[in-house]
Amino acid sequence: MNWMTLQEFLFNPTGYWGWSIRLFLVLLLTASVVFIWRRLHRRIGLGVTKSQNKWDDILWKALGDPVAWGIWLVGISVAVTIVRGDLAPHWLSTFGHLRDATVVVLIAWFAIRIVQGLENHWLSASERGPDSRIDATTAHAIGKLLRATVLITAGIMLLQSFNINVSAVLAFGGLGGLAVGMAAKDLLANFFGGLTVYLDRPFQVGDWIRSPDRQIEGTVEYIGWRHTRIRTFDKRPLYVPNATFSQIAVENPSRMTHRRIYETIGLRYQDARQVRAIVTAVKDYLAQHEDLDTTQTIIVNFNRFSESSLDFFIYCFTKTTDWVTYHKVKERVLLDILDIIHAHGADVAFPTRTLYLENNKTG
Repeated sequence: MNWMTLQEFLFNPTGYWGWSIRLFLVLLLTASVVFIWRRLHRRIGLGVTKSQNKWDDILWKALGDPVAWGIWLVGISVAVTIVRGDLAPHWLSTFGHLRDATVVVLIAWFAIRIVQGLENHWLSASERGPDSRIDATTAHAIGKLLRATVLITAGIMLLQSFNINVSAVLAFGGLGGLAVGMAAKDLLANFFGGLTVYLDRPFQVGDWIRSPDRQIEGTVEYIGWRHTRIRTFDKRPLYVPNATFSQIAVENPSRMTHRRIYETIGLRYQDARQVRAIVTAVKDYLAQHEDLDTTQTIIVNFNRFSESSLDFFIYCFTKTTDWVTYHKVKERVLLDILDIIHAHGADVAFPTRTLYLENNKTG
């Protein structure tokens, strides 16, 4: 059977059984090609994942399902061509529009899978360390913008595939946009609030933030277009509308460069002669401490006569910003200062009251 005979056999059926057999063969061939493609995609994918280049890995993974469904689309198109003589013209026209729309959907699906692969790659890179060029928040933002671009483009192409006038739709959208905007002003405010967070980046996923204006404090877990999810320190989720961040001050302690130790220590009044020596010794101790940043301000001064103590204060900064490590350093500093006080024969004061009793002798 030469090519002309095969073409005549496939596309010029004679009778019901003739095109039924041809239709079955086309669908069987399509299923076989899809099966071969999936096996081939899986085998080649094992080698692609071992390469150092992540781009080919992302592209190859994105091809899998869209290509398989594209093969099915080709097979179904051939099948429809076989039976076109038994279909009404309007059905053939409808199938043509559906076929074009399916092609658009498959291309958009492929593009979105690429975007998802890129986003996952950036997220995994950001988790490996702070030196990554793209952090988690930026990765999410870029991913969402790219997906929105793909969906909008695909939507316009879908309208065109059904011969719908895009200009008329946009004009109608402009007239109805005012009513929709008034009804969804809070939603739009949250959207632009989220966009501002993505652009200004006052915080990112994983940061500890708090606001002096609202009872908001915790670790950022998710930044969306409508709201931001914060995990409070008692492990409760807090959902904050993004519009809120344009109205309040936000403090980001995660971006501090140092942590401060600021403590007031009181000595007994009977240790007044040792105050000068103790202050000098503590200042020398802090200036040589390995966990304190000596390039920052270090202050040790006697500053107050309290009711039951002679007070001096220490003011310095640790090199670490880690909460747990900071408290370990602070504990060691305070205990060492206590040892210095004891070494000078002095002690820490505690609240005292002196009571004078007058002895009134009566005859």
